[in-house]
Order: sequence, then C-alpha cells, then structure tokens
Amino acid sequence: MQKSDVVFAVVGVGALLAGILPRLLERRPLSMPIAFLGLGMLAFGLPIGLPDADPLAHPEVAEHLTEVGVIVALMGAGLKIDRPLSRTGWASTWRLLAIAMPVTIAAVALLGWWWAGLVPAAALLLGASLAPTDPVLASDVQVGEPTDEEDSEDEVRFALTSEAGLNDGLAFPFVYAAIAMASTAGLGWIGEWVWQDLVYKMVVGIGGGLLVGKLLGWLFFRPRAEALRLARHSEGFLALAATFLAYGVVEVAGGYGFLAVFVAARGIRAAERSHDYHQVLHDFAEQVERLLTVLLLLLFGGAVVGGLLKPLTWQAVLVGLALILVVRPLVGFLSLRGAPGHAAEHGVIGAFGIRGIGSFYYLSYALTHAAFPDADLIWATIGFVVLVSVVLHGVAVTPVMRLLDRANERTGGPGRSPAATG
Repeated sequence: MQKSDVVFAVVGVGALLAGILPRLLERRPLSMPIAFLGLGMLAFGLPIGLPDADPLAHPEVAEHLTEVGVIVALMGAGLKIDRPLSRTGWASTWRLLAIAMPVTIAAVALLGWWWAGLVPAAALLLGASLAPTDPVLASDVQVGEPTDEEDSEDEVRFALTSEAGLNDGLAFPFVYAAIAMASTAGLGWIGEWVWQDLVYKMVVGIGGGLLVGKLLGWLFFRPRAEALRLARHSEGFLALAATFLAYGVVEVAGGYGFLAVFVAARGIRAAERSHDYHQVLHDFAEQVERLLTVLLLLLFGGAVVGGLLKPLTWQAVLVGLALILVVRPLVGFLSLRGAPGHAAEHGVIGAFGIRGIGSFYYLSYALTHAAFPDADLIWATIGFVVLVSVVLHGVAVTPVMRLLDRANERTGGPGRSPAATG
C-alpha cells in the first residue's frame, strides 16, 4: 500500500462528507469545521501511513495551501454581499477595521511580549497574524447566497462577512512591520514601511481590484457579441479565473492581492447587481472553498495530533484565551457603539470574530521571509487559538444566531432572510 493511496482515500472520504455534513448539521450546535477537524485528528492519529502534517517542517506548502484557501473564500464573500458599498451602509465594517483590528493587534502583541515572553518582533507577528477574522471557517455567521434584495442582510451577518472580506488584506502591513523588525536593527525601516507597505501596496490592491472587477464585470455582462458575453454561458469556473487574475495581477504589481480579490468581487457584483450569473459564480466558489476547507482542516487536525501544540506554555494559553474571551469581544463591542444595530447585535459581532486559515497564512508567510525566535511557540499559540475558536464558536453559533433571529423577528428588525441559510 502506497502512501499516496491512503491520501486519496482520506481526501475522498472528506470530500464526500463535505457534501453530506452541511445538511446533517444544519441548525444543530455542531459546525462542519469541528467535524473535519476531528476527522483529521482521527485519521492522522491512526497508523495508516499518512504524511507528516507539521507546518514548521513544510512552511512553503503551508503558505501556499492557506493562500489559495483564503483567496477563494474572499471571492465568495465578495460575491454574496447584497448591500452596496457606502459610507453609512458599511459603518459597522469601517469601525471594525479602523478601530477593532488595530487595537486587537496592539493588545495581543502587548500580551505576547508581557505574558508569553516573546521578543517585540515575534509579539507583533502574533498580534498581526491573529488580527484577521476568517472568511474560510466563518460561513455559519456570514450572509447567504446572492439575492436581489439590497436590504435582506441582518447587521450581524453583514458586518462579520464584510469585515472578514477586508481585514485579511488590511492586516498585511502589520505582518510586514514584524518582518522588518525581525530583519533590521533599529527603526530605520519605518519610513520605507509607511510608503511601501502601508500606502503603495494598499493603493495598488484597491485600485487593481477595482480595475479587474470593472473589466470582468463588463466582460461578463456588457459585450454586444453574445459569444463574448460570458454570463450567458453560466460557467461557474470563471469565479476561479476572476480570483486568480485579480490576485496574480495585483501581486505582480506589488499590491495586496487579498484586498484586490474582495474588491474585484464587489466590482463584478456591482456591474449587474441582480443577474442570475452571480448565483452561479458564488455556488462554484463556495464548492471549491468547501473542498479546500476540508483539506486544510484535515491537515490542521493532523498537525495537532502530530505535536503542533507541544511548545505551548501556560502564558501563551492565557494570551490565546484573552483574545477569544476578552479582547475581541470587548474591543469589537466598544468599536460598534453608535453603529447600526442594537447592543445585542454588537455583542454577537464582537464575540464571533472567528480566527482560522488566514492566521495560518500570515504566520507561514512571515516565517518564510524572516527568522523569528520562538517560531514553534508562535505556531502553537495560533494553533491553540484556532482550535479553541473552531470548537467554541462552532458549538455556540447555531443557538446564538437562532436566538438573535427570533429576537429580530419579535421586534420587527432585520431577521434572517431565506437566502441566508447556507
């Protein structure tokens, strides 16, 4: 029996379950990520010859697998948001990005340095890697499929979806700051970091995403020749074409590809907001995302049973628990004071800032670009946070969202639409 045969069998079982479990687990206090994390731990814990899943031993593989998982999820998130981009309509998103994210980075970095004993560069990397909420594992608290109704989304699902779509790109400057601190003595790196990583890359990411989204939106819906009007052919794989094109072109230009993918998705959606083709694109992106999620969770489960968490210290555990139970809920809630929605919704938004695959990407990216002390401890801390987040949020999300939906229905607020059940 060859090792590759075992891998095919395990992945095949996982892919089959990816089609079965969402229906079985619907409206139950158990999420699909929990199931596949458990399956990964079981499969890699058995003596069946599966390969090593240690991300420290395979940093580039970890980087690129998580990279693909995140960008496909970002395209799906951008396509399914119905609410048009605006200053007031996206007020909750802007507050979460401008206030909650940088304060969370600072708080986790401080705790990582003070409690866990990390050097400043490593502590900043920990904070930056854990700052983004996850578009991959958070499907249970995101908006559903694209609809024709711009006001169909409740504030909780909209805020969590839009935040996850944008903060995966906006956390990158802080990762680059950690890399610069680890690679350069003194503070001479700050000027270049401000211009290159904070301004240029962000402008190119947003501008490139807008350009690609506008061009693809025209190509999908506007050409006079029917053969070129791609929306008529209903080919879902073009969601991947849009994803890789936006990401690749902007990365080649030196911008933030994560940001570009989400912005491009919003541009495609804005080109013809109510067209049925958005549903086709979204469905294909969601299916690919689900398969990638299965693979990544299986590998994460394998890494856990393989000893990923062994370097954990009790101080690092406290840092992780502080982020999940105190820092994010409190900072998220306070940042939303005065934003749309009521206090209970603000509390749920703050509490359900799920950490996941994006954190793994940022960490593996940084470790392939600079040497950080205690890299194994950083991996263990982030692995612990994601593990707790997957289990805690996965168990709590169904009953919490059900209670919130019922409360909105009683008060006449924006309850869950039928399209938001996916």
